[in-house]
Amino acid sequence: MMDFRARLAHQQAESAERRRMDLAEQSSRLKTAEERIRIWERVHEVILPKDPSHRLIDIIAANTGLTSSDVHEEQHRRAAQRAAV
Repeated sequence: MMDFRARLAHQQAESAERRRMDLAEQSSRLKTAEERIRIWERVHEVILPKDPSHRLIDIIAANTGLTSSDVHEEQHRRAAQRAAV
């Protein structure tokens, strides 16, 4: 029983550390806008909305340290990529 509890505590600690690292990376100036948004999507398990006036745009911008214009540029890049396929 103790091994299970110790293993569970260890897994929870690793998960918390991974989340902390992801949250730090999603706003890292060393990452591109695309990378920051992809990290945000992974952490929050939500994809970037296609609608430029979606209310998540400002939230994504704030959480990633980007501007709304940066997020809109990523939306346009992805739309162009989808159109090319």
